[in-house]
Amino acid sequence: LKSNPSNNEEKEAQTQLTKSDELQRLHSQALSAYQQEDYEAAISLLDEILAVCVWDAELRELRAECYIKEGEPSKAISDLKAAAKLKNDNTEAFYKISRIYYQLGDHELSLSEVRECLKLDQDHKQCFSLYKQVKKLNKQIESAEELIREGRYEDAISKYESVMKTEPEVPIYSTRAKERMCHCLSKNQQATEAIKLCTEVLQLEPTNVNALKDRAEAYLLEDMYEE
Repeated sequence: LKSNPSNNEEKEAQTQLTKSDELQRLHSQALSAYQQEDYEAAISLLDEILAVCVWDAELRELRAECYIKEGEPSKAISDLKAAAKLKNDNTEAFYKISRIYYQLGDHELSLSEVRECLKLDQDHKQCFSLYKQVKKLNKQIESAEELIREGRYEDAISKYESVMKTEPEVPIYSTRAKERMCHCLSKNQQATEAIKLCTEVLQLEPTNVNALKDRAEAYLLEDMYEE
C-alpha cells in the first residue's frame, strides 16, 4: 500500500489487509478457546481459518489436538497426515498418528507410521520406544494367527495370552485376544471354556459377530440348541 497506492490495487490490498486482521483475531480466539479446554469452539474457529490458510501445518496440528480431546481420532489422523506432508521432517506428526492407530487397535498401521518417523530420525526416542512395543505385539499377533491357520489351537491360545501381557494398558488388545482365544477353544471342542470367554467378550461388545458365532458353535457342542 505504501509503495504503490494506485486505486485499483489499493482496494484489493485493503481487502486482504482486513481479511488478514480478521484471521489473526480468529487465531487468538482459537488459542484462547484451546487453553480454556473449549475444544469444540476451538475447532469451529480453526475451521474458519483453515478454509483460507489451507497450507498451515501448525493450525492443522492444533485442530488435531482438539479432535483428540473431543474423541474424534479419525479426524485427528486426517489433519496430522496433512501436517506431515506440509512440514519437512515432521516426526512429531508421524509419532502422533502411530499412537492414535495403536490406541484404536490397528497395530499394523501404527507400525507403518512409526517406521516413517524413524526414517526421518532413527534416534527419535519416543518413536523408537513405540516402535519396539508395536513390533513385538504385531509379531505375537501374526504368529498366533499363523498357529490358528495350522490348527494348533493350544499354542495359539498361549500366544494370545502373551499378547495380553505385552499390552495390558490398551483394552482393545485384550478384547481381541479373548475373542480369538474363544474361537480356538470352540474349534478345540472345549465348549465350557469357550462359552465363558465368548460371554466375556460379548459383555464388552454385544454385537461382536465372531464371538456370537463361536459361542453358538460351543453351545452346539453342548447340545444347548435354544441358546
